[in-house]
Amino acid sequence: MSIRSRISIIIPYYRKKKYFQETIKSILNQTYKNYEVIVIYDDTSLDELEFVISNLNKIKNKKLIINNKNYGVGFSRNRGISQARGTYIAFCDADDVWKKNKLYSQLKFMFKNDLEISYTNYFIINEKSKIIGKFKSLKKLNYKDLLKSCDIGLSTIILNKKFFNKNKFSELKTKEDYLLWLKIAKKIKFIYGLNQYLSSWRENNNSLSSSTIQKLLDAYRLYRLHLNYSFIFSILFTLRLALYAIIKKIKILLNNN
Repeated sequence: MSIRSRISIIIPYYRKKKYFQETIKSILNQTYKNYEVIVIYDDTSLDELEFVISNLNKIKNKKLIINNKNYGVGFSRNRGISQARGTYIAFCDADDVWKKNKLYSQLKFMFKNDLEISYTNYFIINEKSKIIGKFKSLKKLNYKDLLKSCDIGLSTIILNKKFFNKNKFSELKTKEDYLLWLKIAKKIKFIYGLNQYLSSWRENNNSLSSSTIQKLLDAYRLYRLHLNYSFIFSILFTLRLALYAIIKKIKILLNNN
């Protein structure tokens, strides 16, 4: 591991014109410069393609991948990772925002503690980029902790590319990142977090991840089909996950007051 290691930043893009420029600006502003940006354009309509290309012009090391149909974020991230040249992988959704010291602070934390994967705290922002909440993650999480609640924000993660030698994102419509963290946590003792707010996740009521029914269905499929728990346990774990999600929302509201 080296504090000078290249980081590959994976960004699936699907109709995020309103926010993408802010996302790219937050990457350009990073104090850590040894990165490449891989954008996967996941839309059959090419209406926003020129806009995406124009926003990538200022990035020195970049790659644009164009899907021939809308495959979804899991497939798109896997495709981006397969083209990555970095030692480490970071994920940033096309409407999320990073603090300028995100990459440097997190990689330094990982180097100091000999870690191959880490996450951070994150802010919740609205469509106008106003902070409406914040989520403080635990210092460390194991498989049993994650099985109860997904407390790792996708855009906060940095991990060694070697994790993808045997792991990929699933093609679940939601929870695809949660399943990956569970698979990784099952193989290592703990996943550690950096107690700093370095990312902002955008709450968007029109997004697929905001659909409660879709999230419940995908949670059940995750436990039953991917983790091979029994029908009863899968139902119980799904209900527990929903309960913890409600508790998490309450904590976020309390932390913002």
